[in-house]
Amino acid sequence: MDVRTPRMPRILQLPTSVITKIAAGEVIERPASVVKELLENSLDAGATRIDIDIEEGGSELIRVVDNGHGIHPDDLELAFSNHATSKLETADDLFAVRTMGFRGEALASIGGVAQVTLQSRVPDQEVGAELSSSGGDLTPLRVWNGAAGTRIEVRHLFFNTPVRRKFLRTAATEMGHICEIFTRIALARPGVHLSLKHNGKKVYEVSSADDLLARLGVFFGKEVREQLYAIDKQQGPAHLFGYLADPACDRGNNKAQYLFLNGRWIRDRALGHALQEGYRGLLMTGRCAVAFLFLELPPDQVDVNVHPTKAEVRFRDSSALYSFVLATVRNRLNEENLTARMQAPQAPTNGNQTYFNPKPTEYTPSLFSKPGFPSFTKNPAISRQPSAVSDQEAGVRGQESETDEPIAADCGPRTTDALDEQNVETKPVLPEVLNAIQLHNTYLVVETTEGMLVIDQHALHERILFEEIKARIRQGTLDVQQLLIPEPIELAAEQAALILEHRNDLGELGLGVEDFGGNTVIVTRYPALLGRRPPAEILKRVLDHLTSQDRLPTREQLLSDLMSLMACHAAVRSGDPLSPEEIAALVDMRHLANDAHHCPHGRPTALLFTRQELDRQFRRI
Repeated sequence: MDVRTPRMPRILQLPTSVITKIAAGEVIERPASVVKELLENSLDAGATRIDIDIEEGGSELIRVVDNGHGIHPDDLELAFSNHATSKLETADDLFAVRTMGFRGEALASIGGVAQVTLQSRVPDQEVGAELSSSGGDLTPLRVWNGAAGTRIEVRHLFFNTPVRRKFLRTAATEMGHICEIFTRIALARPGVHLSLKHNGKKVYEVSSADDLLARLGVFFGKEVREQLYAIDKQQGPAHLFGYLADPACDRGNNKAQYLFLNGRWIRDRALGHALQEGYRGLLMTGRCAVAFLFLELPPDQVDVNVHPTKAEVRFRDSSALYSFVLATVRNRLNEENLTARMQAPQAPTNGNQTYFNPKPTEYTPSLFSKPGFPSFTKNPAISRQPSAVSDQEAGVRGQESETDEPIAADCGPRTTDALDEQNVETKPVLPEVLNAIQLHNTYLVVETTEGMLVIDQHALHERILFEEIKARIRQGTLDVQQLLIPEPIELAAEQAALILEHRNDLGELGLGVEDFGGNTVIVTRYPALLGRRPPAEILKRVLDHLTSQDRLPTREQLLSDLMSLMACHAAVRSGDPLSPEEIAALVDMRHLANDAHHCPHGRPTALLFTRQELDRQFRRI
């Protein structure tokens, strides 16, 4: 019987061809990856014109021609070598990267899985050189008499890795990914002339004279372009500029959110969250904002050497950047009149309408003394000045974006109370109300100087209550109803633990919860504005909200969400008849809300039918 231990395999050095294919698996996922790498090389070469030709979604041919500074003949063979680059010399250079590429892997990876022909001429030489690679095997160098710049053809992608080729999708799908790469490059570099053809037909062409706004119109259409708000803010070394779309341009996913860092498209969950939080309260649940943001930072403030695709980065002070983006987005949206406008499909759009600067009118507090209408006192904290950050802010928030405080590397997380707010310049944006009536016990039809405003009474009252609750909690004057006999409520073990975990936050909102032993909690008090609703019902509503979240909210999110919940339950409902005095009071109180255009859940509170649109529909124009 042979009891010898089987001989373990020896460690072997992998052949270059295998190494190249492994590297290609990280860098070259599909034809779009090739287009991205070649376009970035062209940009780093200083090209001002780049033409791309694609055949069969890129599986058969990808041709990129540029007028950059070219590659010297002596360097052509080296260009196909692994980790050969002209953009780095020492390890310290990784923290001062100003180019799109720097790893020196792209051409070697592409050449290892395709048949590549590289032709290039530097401007100060009469002739250039040509070199081909087939699966990594190089041909001898040849003379090339082409124009200054570089011309590269990539044919039969993955011809020597059939398994990878089988994973390619249809030509239309692959072309869609290529168009997305083209869009990102075109937005990041407005000064470069770019063209894209597929099977000989022009798909896109943008001139170097087209500015960013014109290019956004090319790629995203007139509807989006005409609803964009420009932003341009500086905070210390960080510069944020670009465009935010009106909340009415929302999407079902975040694919229309573009974030660029120093001219490079990136993905960053934290900054994406900051953008979405800037729209919080302006979008309905599940909807995503449309935005095109460009961030400029000194290279030593960011690490781009995170992933071979260079789409992910690390910031030295992500907390301050989060705060900067959130405050900038929210401040800018607060400067705009976001009242939804009714546009009939058959009528042309008028882009030259202006808003009347209203004068707020006083309301009668006693009109809101019946159930559902809390008796408000006019509170100076509730003003028509928009808040500098989201009413429903989550996470952290930084300084005013106008400050020159640098983004320090040792800056820690910056938390703030969800109820705090800063003021920006007042911009009256609500039309002056002339007359109002109730329709179907749900909508208020209001005559304004601009036309006709249709208001959702529940949504508007919910927003007003939200502002009132927030102001009273901040000042410590929220009315609470103390229960003479605390009410015990039996819950599941997980529910009881969840409620008790957040009892301090619930206490700030006037909801007192204590442990009664086992799985039972007791409610000792609750907000008076919730009227006669049973405490058990209130608590279960809170539980429903907490358990419906994918992950537990931060304290700021929880406070904001529960304030929204309280406001929703206390507001008048669809079907509640209102007296003329109550209608007038509710409409007048629009001026007290920081954002009277949307309820805390993001639904619009009103829809404006302009006088001009009404005249068109009745053929007076």
